[in-house]
Amino acid sequence: MKNFYDDIKSTKKSLRNEYNLIRNSNSSVVYEKVKLNVKSALKILLNKYHVEGKYIGIYWPLKGEVDIRFIKEINSLKVALPSSSKSKGISYHHWSNNQLEIDSNSIPAPTRKDAINPNDISILFVPAIAIDQEGYRLGYGGGYFDRLRQKDLWFSIPSFLVISNNCISKKPLPREKWDMPFNGWISEKGLHQIEATN
Repeated sequence: MKNFYDDIKSTKKSLRNEYNLIRNSNSSVVYEKVKLNVKSALKILLNKYHVEGKYIGIYWPLKGEVDIRFIKEINSLKVALPSSSKSKGISYHHWSNNQLEIDSNSIPAPTRKDAINPNDISILFVPAIAIDQEGYRLGYGGGYFDRLRQKDLWFSIPSFLVISNNCISKKPLPREKWDMPFNGWISEKGLHQIEATN
């Protein structure tokens, strides 16, 4: 007999398929508009949250995700990339010009660098397949970001999704007890901050 969590799991799976199709239908114009909005949102968020010398956490883009690696070229900013391990979860590492290596999920990552303490990161930008109005993310099913952000220090870092507007759900997405809300998103319509994240 199916239990409640099996139902959520299968609902999430079908929503992933649905939103992946939506996301893959986006034109390059949409992605360029999101990137422009990341640039302008970055100024607002840096002014609000950033402490000089701390890192901005970004991501290596996979298919369908908006490429925000240009943030690394902004001179005054130190950038961190995540490395995921199936046994240890996600850790963030300084992204210098050294060669990246493939992590356990086949994503390029600066695996040889020491992990960065969450106290040294001021903002996180994270990809997603979808997000709802309350900031709950639909990811790829590995639970990496939720497990990371269950730790208070990580949850306290202002964290925003970079996503196209057609992947922002009007209805609440299915969530499990470990799903953690984000502080908002950046889409082709701009920066949206969720004031109260419970």
